[in-house]
Amino acid sequence: MSELACQLLRRVICAAAALLLAAAPSRAQSAPVFSSASPVYREVIDETGRSVRIPQPVRRIVSLAPSLTETVYALGLQDRLVGDTEFCDYPPDAQKKIKVGGAINPSLEQIAALRPDLVLVTKGLNRLETVHALDNLGISSYATDPHTVTDIMASSKKLADILSVPEAGVSVAADMEHQLSALQRRLASFPAKRVLFVVWHQPLISVGRHTFIADALRYAGAVSIVDAEQDWPQVSLEEAARLQPDFLVFAASHSETAPPTVETFATLPGWRILEAVSNRRYAVISDAVNRPAPRIVAAIEELARQIHPEAFVEKRENLDEKAIKEKVEKEKSGKDKNEKTTPSPVQPPHLAFSFRPGGRFDDAIPGGRACAR
Repeated sequence: MSELACQLLRRVICAAAALLLAAAPSRAQSAPVFSSASPVYREVIDETGRSVRIPQPVRRIVSLAPSLTETVYALGLQDRLVGDTEFCDYPPDAQKKIKVGGAINPSLEQIAALRPDLVLVTKGLNRLETVHALDNLGISSYATDPHTVTDIMASSKKLADILSVPEAGVSVAADMEHQLSALQRRLASFPAKRVLFVVWHQPLISVGRHTFIADALRYAGAVSIVDAEQDWPQVSLEEAARLQPDFLVFAASHSETAPPTVETFATLPGWRILEAVSNRRYAVISDAVNRPAPRIVAAIEELARQIHPEAFVEKRENLDEKAIKEKVEKEKSGKDKNEKTTPSPVQPPHLAFSFRPGGRFDDAIPGGRACAR
């Protein structure tokens, strides 16, 4: 080999060695960069006591309950909601989301195709089998389980926290607390009305003492005549007649089964033994009462206005009387300042108030079903 060839060979070997030495530290430095791209998880305990690993951040959500869909919207996270159930109908925009079937038997294939970071479920509605199936697919799920109105507020805050918007949860809960406190002040001097909440009428099914609906009734100035350990107890008409509720309470429903009208309801076998039926003392409120979500406060106030109309009329009268008094004082003050001015006589407004008695019943008695949750 010539001297020139040897020199060229040595240069090639040296260059190759230099490249290898330069690449070694580069690979060592790039290793951490690769690991940081791996999914980051947050370990949380859901409301059923399960330990759940939730990928961070949560960008894609599937909701398997109407109440959870409503809560996601209340928190302002609707853009992250990529799918929900066929029964998720509020707010109206929720109906535009991709549907994954029903709450009891959702399509796992459809859920997986949506590539959710998190699936939201609730113990009172969804099945444990669904949760296990999601686990087997490697899809994280978080379960809620509220039993009181206070639990609903706390649940909203917890959900906001795991979705990285804690301030939204605090705001939603504070707004609920403010509305409920104002309502309690209105109702403080009025005795609670005894009511029968009708979940279904044939057979008669009501709510037990440990349900969030029973708790919502208390906030509305009512108490259920049914004191059962079961969440959805069946009650005989004879027992209901023995207890004689002041009002029957129904939740509006989107049930496909046509509910009876007021007239036909009053003629159903056995129902006329209830004085509330004979006297048409009904209260029909929003189906929001069936859903453990922030909107339940609106349903609570609806019920309070129907069974305690005097609480709201009194407030209005007081305000009008105060306005009249202030107007008279103002006119009197003006007269004192200028005796030459003769003011026209004060004509107090006509204080005639018309309000529909509690229990107004429009067209139908829906059989609000608990599964709407």
